[in-house]
Amino acid sequence: MPRPAAYAAPSPATPLWEGYGYGLLGVLVFSLTLPMTRVAVAELPPLLIGLGRALLAAVPAALLLWATRSRLPARGEWTGVLLAALGIVVGWPLASTLAMASVPAAHGAVFNGLLPLSTALFAAWRSGERPSPAFWAWAVAGAILVMAFALRQGHGALQTGDLWLLLAVLLGGMGYAEGARASRTLGGWRTICWALVVSAPVVAVPVAWLGVDTAWPSAATVAAFGYLAFGSMFLGFFAWYRGLAVGGIARVGQVQLLQPFLTVAAAALLFHEAVEPATFLFALAVIVVIAGGRHAIVRSAS
Repeated sequence: MPRPAAYAAPSPATPLWEGYGYGLLGVLVFSLTLPMTRVAVAELPPLLIGLGRALLAAVPAALLLWATRSRLPARGEWTGVLLAALGIVVGWPLASTLAMASVPAAHGAVFNGLLPLSTALFAAWRSGERPSPAFWAWAVAGAILVMAFALRQGHGALQTGDLWLLLAVLLGGMGYAEGARASRTLGGWRTICWALVVSAPVVAVPVAWLGVDTAWPSAATVAAFGYLAFGSMFLGFFAWYRGLAVGGIARVGQVQLLQPFLTVAAAALLFHEAVEPATFLFALAVIVVIAGGRHAIVRSAS
């Protein structure tokens, strides 16, 4: 039985540039996630930040679903919504926040160069996309380069924060691919809203327990936490899931190769974080290597 037309390459009605445009908008929002997390962990427990941002974002998500009288996900869409919730609502924020407690945001930014590969792997496994051998060659080369950077920063050994970042990349790739798969029929904004809503009961108890003994933070920390909740956890996914659904998960996922450079620049310019010149070189090399695969053919399974 052939797959729905949504699995095919973008048609003139849904041009590829639209997918890239929405994808780039999402990446611009996500690029400040690690620097903002770095600010927040200075005063708040990492677990509270990782889970609390999802709980806070669930409030406008629930209100939007109610105000628009949005339908429940269909039976076939629930798997994508639940795995997206596990990956990008709970898993990625929690793992990346724990990482930011021990490594700089610029270091974590280059690790994000692995996200396009992780997303493409899940797209091939679960969403019926078939990237070409050339695509995989470029993606693997970028992953090797990122690992070389991590080993260099850790003086030949992975740091504890690197292990959390690797877990974050794995969960993030799954959440991106699964959420994009559901959003082909459910819509990008509905997908992230439902993912947040179904996650809320799970994260509410630990957030309440952690929040009881936490002192009220400074205005800068509150602002950073607010960005993580309403920008990184909510609005950014409206554009990101739309881009992945329209342009192809593996193909548009490569737009995220820009995120390491944007995050490194933000960490240096906005937060005065010390960044070695080598970090910029590695980030730029990751962009160049993975960008080489952006023209590689990505087919859909028939």
